[in-house]
Amino acid sequence: MQTATRKEMETLELFHMNKGAGETSYAMNSSVQNTIISCAEAWRKKAIVQILCTSWPEKMGIAEMGCSSGPNALRVISEIVDGVYATTRLLERPPPELVVHLNDLFANDFNNIFASLPSFYRKQRQEKGTRFGSCFVSAVPGTFYGRLFPAKSLHFVHSSSSLHWLSQVPGGLEDGSGRALNKGKMYISKSSPQCVLDAYSQQFQNDFSSFIASRSHEMVTGGRMVLSFMGRTTMDPTSDHSCYQWELLARSLMTMVSQGLLEEEKVDSFDAPYYAPCMEEVKKVIEKEGSFMVEEHDAYEIEWDGGMELQSDSKGRPFLSRGERVSRTLRAVLESMLESHFGPHIMDELFRRFGEHVEEHLSNTDTKYINLVVSLVKL
Repeated sequence: MQTATRKEMETLELFHMNKGAGETSYAMNSSVQNTIISCAEAWRKKAIVQILCTSWPEKMGIAEMGCSSGPNALRVISEIVDGVYATTRLLERPPPELVVHLNDLFANDFNNIFASLPSFYRKQRQEKGTRFGSCFVSAVPGTFYGRLFPAKSLHFVHSSSSLHWLSQVPGGLEDGSGRALNKGKMYISKSSPQCVLDAYSQQFQNDFSSFIASRSHEMVTGGRMVLSFMGRTTMDPTSDHSCYQWELLARSLMTMVSQGLLEEEKVDSFDAPYYAPCMEEVKKVIEKEGSFMVEEHDAYEIEWDGGMELQSDSKGRPFLSRGERVSRTLRAVLESMLESHFGPHIMDELFRRFGEHVEEHLSNTDTKYINLVVSLVKL
């Protein structure tokens, strides 16, 4: 077993989506992630059919990596169960036992998921009746950048909106005197020195290689993976669609510094454990590891607010602006990390300012996320 570094332990112990079901919770602010899940629905269905048509396991191991909490956590599992049972009916075969593993970091709100399981099982039995066979759902906490499951126990692995999160902040972001090389920034930007870009790229390659190698041991030959994560369509890691939200968040912090509300050193010493790769980088790691073949890949544009229509009151006034919606989405994801570094007292003000910056930005441009999807088969 590998020993985790201090930076890895900080990420493992501190990072989680906002818990519960309150106003700033991930459960109430994950429509963007739901949209991203929808992009790969056809890919998941195809993978399930391919697995069952090439081999018919009595017991089918399924892993949802980076499941988080809220309504999205069991959506994918419901789709997978539907796909399995539709295929068994079509081929007139008995359904395999489904062994479903929900994975995320240790601080994830697994209780939120467990509370939804009774309604999940009830819905399956109502829809499928006696055709609903055995489906065992369990939680497996831990980082997916290492081994989590027994060898050759998984047939299908899925991950959405997770693999852009690194195992740790990259090394090499300080000079020999300990001074930050990426001053005033939280992530890669157009003003970042090349060594910062290289450090982030190398950390992604190391982490994604560990992910692929770990799944190689755990998956059966012919098993499938469908992976979906934030990325970019250009080789340039400073492109707006891969890093501009971090630019706006850093700008929000620096305005607080200029007004004496925050120390500049606090901003300089924060770096996000995040990387949005291009597909060339993703394929390079997969091909170098050698255990999987890329069957398909694509990239989708996603609106910062998920593309959902603004809800309005009786006088036609929106309850939340686009900037406020984007701010709530980012807060639900990032607050645990930012709060541990900057303190809880600035969170409301920080995300208020961030929402204003986003609103101004989106009124002038049409910047979108890029969501990469790749389908792999185990060789």
